[in-house]
Amino acid sequence: MPSQPRRGVVYRCLSTLTALLLLLPWLPSAAQKHNPSFLRRYVNHLLYDTTDISRPQLLVYPTVAYAPETSWEFGASSVFVFYANRDTANRLSEVSAFTFLTLERQYGIWIDHALYSQNNRWFSLGRVRFQSFPLLYHGIGPESPEEHLAQVNATLLQIKERVLRKVHGSIYTGLELDYQHLSSVEFIPREHEVAEYPLGSEGSQNLGVGAGILFDNRHNILNVRKGFFSELAFLNYHHAWGSDHSFTSILSDTRLYRAINARDVLAMQLIGQFNIGGAPFHQLAMLGGESIMRGYYLGRYRDNNQVAFQTEYRFLPLPLGFTKRLGAAVFAGAGSVFNDFRQLKASNLVWSGGAGVRFLLFPKKDIYTRLDLAFTREGTGVYIFIGEAF
Repeated sequence: MPSQPRRGVVYRCLSTLTALLLLLPWLPSAAQKHNPSFLRRYVNHLLYDTTDISRPQLLVYPTVAYAPETSWEFGASSVFVFYANRDTANRLSEVSAFTFLTLERQYGIWIDHALYSQNNRWFSLGRVRFQSFPLLYHGIGPESPEEHLAQVNATLLQIKERVLRKVHGSIYTGLELDYQHLSSVEFIPREHEVAEYPLGSEGSQNLGVGAGILFDNRHNILNVRKGFFSELAFLNYHHAWGSDHSFTSILSDTRLYRAINARDVLAMQLIGQFNIGGAPFHQLAMLGGESIMRGYYLGRYRDNNQVAFQTEYRFLPLPLGFTKRLGAAVFAGAGSVFNDFRQLKASNLVWSGGAGVRFLLFPKKDIYTRLDLAFTREGTGVYIFIGEAF
């Protein structure tokens, strides 16, 4: 149940991108001062990076947001990127963290990582979520109403980890674990009492154990110029290891990246999630969010299964004469949730599309921050993140 941009436009007033652009006019004077302030030196270091490409880099920045269900939200984000043993032949590893507190006494901390060992022999991909944060519940199925049925207040702890080892070339296999504990659940109906509360509406604790196999020859996961990624994974949640619900979740995720020329990249992704058994409502397949089907609130559509496809054309950077740090992208996607394959039909597909700007944050490591504006038949969404959506 990770929090995602709320319906409509979300304003992150002090994102990396906006903060850096607002400070740009000050940078020449900062460079001329003998004793510039810490902030000026910090921004100047980011924008005019002259460090060794193999050196680890850390970025920390504040965030501010507003939404009706949370009031003002204040937080801090950070991202740390590095090469194992400072060897640039290894793939770029990344650790990111985000913590927030709202005026409604909601809070949370997220930690995500993608780590590669020396010679890319081991690969670890995981996340930790601890948060007390509301979500909007629209019901279950591809025909759920546009207006949410209830606001759900709850506390979530999630620990998910994948540890995989290279078995041949770019093929990895290994174990996966997912622990989710949803507690203090309260459904607050928007207008009328919810007719039928979903499975898990009183909270649940579930542990999933499984395995995965993937092909991955990407070098920089935050900005892939060329490469191929394909993963097939399954997780089994069972009473035998303490789960309140027994079900199996299967994930398929395939991504293709093609360099059109020295600057431009065409990226495509096909994703599917399929649940067998009785999954609680917060672990159903959910469409939307900041990565795929941008423009839809994560959980706007939810059901046992989903399929979605998106494509994106990236101009990294734009062919501008005055700077090499500004880029852009256009994207489009379509997807659907369904209980069984008889519901997977064209009339239940939803679409999204949009465009965004990019700013080259770490030139030596080719990492951009993105600001995307997405459009759907139900409204718009704004997303500001470091790294591409996929």
